[in-house]
Amino acid sequence: MWKYEKKLEYPINIKNKDLKMAKALLEQYGGSNGEFSAALRYLNQRYTMPDEKGYALLNDIGTEELAHVEMIATMVKQLMEGASVKELIDNGLTGQYVGHDHALFPVDANGVPFTAAYFATTGDWHADLTEDMAAEQKARAVYEHLMNMTDDPDLLAPLSFLRQREVVHYARFKELRNYYLKKFNKRDV
Repeated sequence: MWKYEKKLEYPINIKNKDLKMAKALLEQYGGSNGEFSAALRYLNQRYTMPDEKGYALLNDIGTEELAHVEMIATMVKQLMEGASVKELIDNGLTGQYVGHDHALFPVDANGVPFTAAYFATTGDWHADLTEDMAAEQKARAVYEHLMNMTDDPDLLAPLSFLRQREVVHYARFKELRNYYLKKFNKRDV
């Protein structure tokens, strides 16, 4: 079903420890608008798309979102590399350290654990694709906020790449929604 190449979709090589940014990036790891939520949303919604075209698109984008989870995890890990317990605590990562040491765990920037309640699947292609378009716009906005928090080119490059992928995914979902509206002779409500 998938061919996994043992490399990131976009190369990441962060040289400077930045625990505040690591904490902020957790939003895209386990937050409601993050990559993990998107991957699970799309991979579950694919089963109720009306035809193979919808199934294939949601499968492709859901799979790519898993690659984005891997990128975010790599960024967080590199940003936390070599951090002492005191540094973690001083940067608001006490809960992270107590529960997981330097390991990754899907939480948002506030330490709230990931929940399946973050992703929607209704069985209605129009509702789901509209939700998907909104999810991509929310993720794009989060990436822009993250980019506003740094001037580190090692961070800005992969964040910019991920932001652009959100724009592309939004366009693909919109195209599919419009295709179905025409195919089923429905008006956009």
